[in-house]
Amino acid sequence: MTFGGVQRKLQTYASFVRFSHSVFALPFALAGALLASRQSPVTLPVIGWILVAMVAARSAAMGFNRLVDARFDALNPRTANREIPRGAMSAREAALFVTLASGVFVG
Repeated sequence: MTFGGVQRKLQTYASFVRFSHSVFALPFALAGALLASRQSPVTLPVIGWILVAMVAARSAAMGFNRLVDARFDALNPRTANREIPRGAMSAREAALFVTLASGVFVG
C-alpha cells in the first residue's frame, strides 16, 4: 500500500469514529483525574493511560453504533455516505476495529 493509500485508510478510520470529537470528551476524562488526585497522585503516565482508555472506549462505542446501524444508514440520504454504506470500510473490517478498540479499553 502506498503512503497515499495508508493516509486515506487512516482518514477513513478517523472519520468512522469521529476521532476529532474525542477532543470534546477530554475535559471530562481529565476532570475525573483531577478529582482522583485528591486521594492519590495522578502521574503523567496515569494521565496517558486515561486518555488511551477514553479514546479506545469512545472509538469502540462509535464503531459499534456505525456497524449496527449500517443498513439504516444506507437508506437515509443524510447518512448514506458513511464509511460502511458507501463501501469505504467493510462490516468485517468495522467489527475487527470495534473488537480491537474494546480490547485496548478493557486491557
